[in-house]
Amino acid sequence: MRFAFLIMADHVIDSSVERSSICDGQFSIISVNDLSGAIKVAKELKAKGVGCIELCGAFTPEMCSAIIDATEGEIPIGYVTHLEKQDELFRKTFI
Repeated sequence: MRFAFLIMADHVIDSSVERSSICDGQFSIISVNDLSGAIKVAKELKAKGVGCIELCGAFTPEMCSAIIDATEGEIPIGYVTHLEKQDELFRKTFI
């Protein structure tokens, strides 16, 4: 199965360039700027037959849900999370 990991970063110039693959192309890491960029990439990945997409910790549950909707719930979409006791540290680091 092919799968992908989307990373949200504020410095991405072009998601078609800001990507890397390992394991003979079975696993891709792709940078996106925001939710709309993630949706665009997720739709592209779905069309190319990627079987699972994971999202970095910068994505919220609502963003994950929007990507699930955009891919018509046809492939699993997960997102990285953390323990609640580190909420403040994550807010300081990423917001």
